[in-house]
Amino acid sequence: MSTFTYMWRLIRYRPTWYILNAVVWTGIYLMPIVPGLLTKEFFDSLAGQSATNLGTWGLIALLMGFAMARCASVYVGFITDVNFRFRMGMLLRRNLLEHILKEPGARAIPVSPGEAISHFRDDVDQSEEAASWSVDVFGMTCFAAVSGYILVQIDARMTVLVFLPLVVVVIAAQLATTRLQKYRSDSRESTAKVTGAISEMFGSVQAIQIAGAEERVMGRFRELNDNRRKMMLKDKLMTEVLDSVFSNTVNLGTGLILLLAGQQMRGGEFTVGDFSLFVYYLTFVTQFISNFGKFLTYFKQMAVALLRLTRILQGAPASVLTADRSLHIRDEETEADAKDAAPLPSDERLNRLEANDLTFKYPETGRGIEGINLSLARGTFTVVTGPIGSGKTTLVRTLLGLLPQDEGTIRWNGRKVSDAGSFFVPPRSAYTAQVPRLYSDTLRENILLGEEDKADRLTRALHTSVLEDDIGHLQGGLDTVIGPRGVKLSGGQAQRTAAARMLVRDAELYVFDDLSSALDVETEQKLWSRLFADRRDATCLVVSHRKAALAHADHIIVMKEGSIEAEGTLETLLAGNESFRKLWHGDESQ
Repeated sequence: MSTFTYMWRLIRYRPTWYILNAVVWTGIYLMPIVPGLLTKEFFDSLAGQSATNLGTWGLIALLMGFAMARCASVYVGFITDVNFRFRMGMLLRRNLLEHILKEPGARAIPVSPGEAISHFRDDVDQSEEAASWSVDVFGMTCFAAVSGYILVQIDARMTVLVFLPLVVVVIAAQLATTRLQKYRSDSRESTAKVTGAISEMFGSVQAIQIAGAEERVMGRFRELNDNRRKMMLKDKLMTEVLDSVFSNTVNLGTGLILLLAGQQMRGGEFTVGDFSLFVYYLTFVTQFISNFGKFLTYFKQMAVALLRLTRILQGAPASVLTADRSLHIRDEETEADAKDAAPLPSDERLNRLEANDLTFKYPETGRGIEGINLSLARGTFTVVTGPIGSGKTTLVRTLLGLLPQDEGTIRWNGRKVSDAGSFFVPPRSAYTAQVPRLYSDTLRENILLGEEDKADRLTRALHTSVLEDDIGHLQGGLDTVIGPRGVKLSGGQAQRTAAARMLVRDAELYVFDDLSSALDVETEQKLWSRLFADRRDATCLVVSHRKAALAHADHIIVMKEGSIEAEGTLETLLAGNESFRKLWHGDESQ
């Protein structure tokens, strides 16, 4: 996608706001036309050459009226500009985030979180800036065309001198394109590395301290900062040099105009009013020339932003960034989302989930799962087990659309699921990963994640996940802030918090990925027993090698090297499968 196409697609996202913004700001930039003519008339009236009978005070009143009208228009213009820019920026961030969330977890972001923040902040802001300035350039161009026509009627040669600096500005911007883009790209990359280093340091404080690597880490951080300083300096210097070229070229043209105008006034060819009109328009025309140069600079820098944003898409087309999506700004959109989250109709509730020939291979290693067939009936408890690296987690993640399937079909009540990633979400399914993702917020918010606690669902979820007793020992109870990644909780508490987060959503299918690995035997048995007692018709798919889970299973799937080696009940597998017997008897944690 070219830079121009990228900008055009942004403009077309909400064309009404863009057109309204352009009309308002074009009006703002055209407003000085009339005050300029009034100023000419004012000075001509003082010299006794007035073409109207408005009088001095009448002209002053009109000038003040136009000034107030322009102030009011600027106020409206800020409203339209903020609304337009907000929508552009939010569209880019929304689409970028949606794309990342749909990608497989291991490949979602090709850079560190700190670098990703730079993309979301700096590159989106740069795109906003360039698209917004297109409005200003259009309005200023309209002013330049109208004022140029008026000035040509007075003196064509002087008018040419007014617009001549524009040619210099355009040439300067074109000559600086390559270097400008290089410096902007380098400064963005160096900033991303610094923010990435900060993120990594905060996430690895304990590891750094244990290794005694504080000095080395800080040395590396100082090195990255120093490099960023150099790159930012080059970028800023290049931008300032261009600004200097723009402004000084304009100032030189202004001096030439004033010299020529003085000669013509002495010759009687110019009236005082003509001179005042030239000087008045000159301020706005030179502003147009300078800002036109800035727009060219922003447009070139927008190309860098587009390149960086496209890179984070990892092969997806750049059109993903500007795809037309709702931003959920209005109340009615929020209400529509609430309807989407309502309980499923009876005919859509899970009766049977089937997967046929499900296959996914990791591109880097060629390992994964191949030809998986499974069937889950409503109310059953199915356990997937097997040695480390056999493909258990890959199986459930591919089934849920967290990894892109290479082959196979998934059917929900006999109907094919075309997009598993968007289909397997509450209220259809809820998932708990091997490593709980907790946030530095209260325990309550970590469980609810913005959901409303309706019909005491939180209380039920806490009971099922065997977490209610632990809450009594926390200083703030459910309102205890658990710290980054839940550092104030034990491993078992963190896993049960993740389980409560899943159970509070009343889904049709619950998927547990090695949930009980940090639980003691008694707690795990309580969890499974309460799950069956509280949610008798729950359908569960559980990855585990623990005896407590295997003993409760209606059906067990034994994985080996990415394929199903055997499946059946506990008794059948103990009697007929050697691999399963080794897993059963080798579980020393029980």
